Amino acid sequence: VQVVESGGGLVQPGGSLRLTCLVLGNIEFIYNMGWYRQGPEKQRELVASTNRGGAIDYANSVKGRFTVSRDNAKNILYLQMNSLQLEDTAVYFCNADVREGDYGERYSSWGQGTQVTVSP
Repeated sequence: VQVVESGGGLVQPGGSLRLTCLVLGNIEFIYNMGWYRQGPEKQRELVASTNRGGAIDYANSVKGRFTVSRDNAKNILYLQMNSLQLEDTAVYFCNADVREGDYGERYSSWGQGTQVTVSP
């Protein structure tokens, strides 16, 4: 299973970006999916997560600005980020709790991350 993020870039304060996370491979089922971020000299933190049923959880710092959505049929997770602030600068990682096909194991898989830089 491979997790691939895309959509990062450089944006001015107040701008918007949309991140995409694609999960590839022999997948039977994806349970929880989530976006995390790690800023300079900071620990990795949860940004938003969603389970397959649609329940969503956001970090307080992004509520009202970020929206997470999921396409279960395509194994894709999106993160729409609006009103970006300097403090949102970080590497954004996607995480998927996956069960492999053919009665495979269940495990947590991470992508390599995509850089988001908010700068004037």
